[in-house]
Amino acid sequence: MEAIILAGGLGTRLHGVIGAQPKCMAPVNGQPFLAYLFEYLERNKCTRAILSLGYKHKIVINWLEEQDTYFEIDCAIESEPLGTGGGILAAIEDAATDDVLILNGDTMFNVNIPEMFKFHRANNATTTLALKHMTDFDRYGVVNTNDKGVITSFEEKKQTAEGTINGGVYIINREKFLAKNLPEKFSFEKDYLEKFVNEKGFYGYKDSAYFIDIGIPQDYDKAQEDFKTLFA
Repeated sequence: MEAIILAGGLGTRLHGVIGAQPKCMAPVNGQPFLAYLFEYLERNKCTRAILSLGYKHKIVINWLEEQDTYFEIDCAIESEPLGTGGGILAAIEDAATDDVLILNGDTMFNVNIPEMFKFHRANNATTTLALKHMTDFDRYGVVNTNDKGVITSFEEKKQTAEGTINGGVYIINREKFLAKNLPEKFSFEKDYLEKFVNEKGFYGYKDSAYFIDIGIPQDYDKAQEDFKTLFA
């Protein structure tokens, strides 16, 4: 299994807490957030990880040089910001497998990856999104699906009483993704997911597992406590 980790984020909203370093390197209980993503991938028998890097990538690379990982690690480095889609595109071109797992470098969603792959392949999906049911939120948009799991629409961020959100874990069919002839720079959410949703090739895999996005200080602080149990 190959995985791409989108690890080039600036972490602007966390600068007051973690300083000017990539968001994936935000320390959680003495370890970079990225270390926990590595542990998650190791638990799921990942064989290769490709890191999509940009902002202050040398900090990440210096840390990687000191790590002894279960899986092979390669890096795709952006010379300029390419957007979330461009970061995936640059890395997935170097992938060797048909279906590639994608993780956000600032999100932990403890999805059952083997089951998600089964779901993805059973539906011959172009792309599968891991969806998380949430209540009373305004940080995320809602992802709507039909009774077969086909994603039918995306809703903008707003105060929402209840709904399923995009949990930042994807499985992408490499060949189908590259066939879209996407530009070098683009937004994965706006210029791929929302643009091609009507083709009915996107599926939502719902999982009730632990989820956290450390993009804001409150949730970054919450991760400090949660990970003591999650990664005990």
